[in-house]
Amino acid sequence: QVQLVESGGGLVQAGGSLRLSCAASGRTWSTYAMGWFRQAPGKDREFVAGVSIDGIYTDYAAFVKGRFTVSRDNAKNTVYLHMNSLKPEDTAVYYCALENGNIYLTRVDYWGKGTLVTVSS
Repeated sequence: QVQLVESGGGLVQAGGSLRLSCAASGRTWSTYAMGWFRQAPGKDREFVAGVSIDGIYTDYAAFVKGRFTVSRDNAKNTVYLHMNSLKPEDTAVYYCALENGNIYLTRVDYWGKGTLVTVSS
């Protein structure tokens, strides 16, 4: 089993920045691809970013490319999402995800409980 705990969400003004963290525990968490999804009110959960086991390969949704950066520190059992130039439409609950697969996270094995990001205009 793997447990995920997100942190770093909050209220920020448009144009601002936040860094989300996801702390993972469990014996084999570092063998999983990791990443982030988000779910805005009234909308489906959507893929945001993914990072490979070694942290070298990444993938991003088109709507965050150039603004968000995903990274992981296996020594700290943590994956990060650095969010810059935030927009009101980025408001959502952000979920950490692990998959025993690839960075596109199409078959997520574990989910965190989420952290709320609110961007004010």
